[in-house]
Amino acid sequence: MKKKIYLFLLLVLFIQDLYGQCAMCKAVAEDHAAESPSGINTGILYIMAMPYIILFFAFRKKIFKFLKELRNAKG
Repeated sequence: MKKKIYLFLLLVLFIQDLYGQCAMCKAVAEDHAAESPSGINTGILYIMAMPYIILFFAFRKKIFKFLKELRNAKG
């Protein structure tokens, strides 16, 4: 229970910093949207894909082992 309280207090203390970043991101996105609308979308896709690529390389042995077991279970 104490961990939840500490986490809540930490989030409350830094909430203003989080809102400040949103305004900056919005301004940059609006500026670049007029020039090339696909630029911001490419950045979002890049940021979204990187964790999955890292996790794949970290757990590739387990993934391939699971797929091999799944293939053998189907017969």
